Amino acid sequence: MTDYTPVATGTGARARVQRFGAFLAGMVMPNLGAFIAFGLITTLFIPDGWVNKIAGTQTEVSTQISNVVGPLIVILIPILIAFTGGSRVYGHRGGVVGAVALVGAMLAPVALKLAPISLNGEDTAPPANISEIGPTILAAFILGPLTAWLLKLWDNAIAGKVKGGFEMLVDNFAAGIIGGAMAVVGLYIVGPITYWISQGLGALANMLVQTGLLPLVSIVVEPAKVLFLNNAINHGVFTPLGIEQAANAGKSIFFMIESNPGPGLGILTAMLLFGPRAIRPTVPAAMVVHFLGGIHEIYFPYVLMKPILVVAAIVGGATGVLWETIFGLGLVGPASPGSVIAWGLVSPPDNIVLNLIGIVLAAAVTFVVGALLLGFGRKESAVDAELDLEAAREKSASNKAAAKKA
Repeated sequence: MTDYTPVATGTGARARVQRFGAFLAGMVMPNLGAFIAFGLITTLFIPDGWVNKIAGTQTEVSTQISNVVGPLIVILIPILIAFTGGSRVYGHRGGVVGAVALVGAMLAPVALKLAPISLNGEDTAPPANISEIGPTILAAFILGPLTAWLLKLWDNAIAGKVKGGFEMLVDNFAAGIIGGAMAVVGLYIVGPITYWISQGLGALANMLVQTGLLPLVSIVVEPAKVLFLNNAINHGVFTPLGIEQAANAGKSIFFMIESNPGPGLGILTAMLLFGPRAIRPTVPAAMVVHFLGGIHEIYFPYVLMKPILVVAAIVGGATGVLWETIFGLGLVGPASPGSVIAWGLVSPPDNIVLNLIGIVLAAAVTFVVGALLLGFGRKESAVDAELDLEAAREKSASNKAAAKKA
């Protein structure tokens, strides 16, 4: 989701995590159009998509168009992310070498015949071609910026030492050599490592889904969101897991965990009806921005005003995840920004109603728990009535911008 608050500049652990999350978000956010294209084509043209549902049968045209889905998620999106990461480090040249380096990692499972992880002990065959390897987002996060940084170091080292007229030749050969060398590193080192990490995380995540324990992640996710660690969690953990799962199953529950607007809507509704009277007039606009615009950061100051409300967010978030787990729900792509509109656009046709019910349930449970924690307005004091929301907003911004001593 778009981040409108200042970037953390401190040296504490939380500030470093926030900067890391902001960097990951900076690699993903410029490429949301590609994610949306993937999500829309998947929703419309896969065998269970809207086009075939409306036609009553799988049409030849939809079958032809659905062939675009695999290359989009397996090839294009990882390369775009690697290019964007390299560009953030060292401009266009950094983006080019980052994309070149990723290709080696993309081919590692096929070239080295790496078998997928199996938790049940069954023998699994290595992927036969690139279409079977799944997205290499994790490798893109690493190789894009790393290769661009190496090129930047080289350029700085030779700055002013190349004879006039040879600069372009040296620059192009340097980029080609570094990009090619890192593609080999990607093939033999980064690719296998990130493949096994992705496989392991995917297996662990699937185990949580199958055992019904996935709702427990809300205990970590909801407080972390209020501390502006949402980008690190969403783009660093859930998006790669979701893309991997969606490539195999056509949808993923991991796209739903952080992006569900229900808990935030429940918090805001509780504050509108039972929060300090001085700040109630500010809530309706925040509800529109959050629920329809998907800017979750808008409700964080309200939680910081009443930190006990994070309990309501945890319970509501866990309710939504439990609902999604029970019915095997998912989204076909990331819902970013996390609005109800985005959820509708990337919901499979047979899941859309249940997905929206999951948002409503999360909001309702969060509201009820939040209302209880606010004492249905009876706990409001003179101090509460005079509480300035701007002070809470400043505290919210300082969570991201100020140095952290913890």
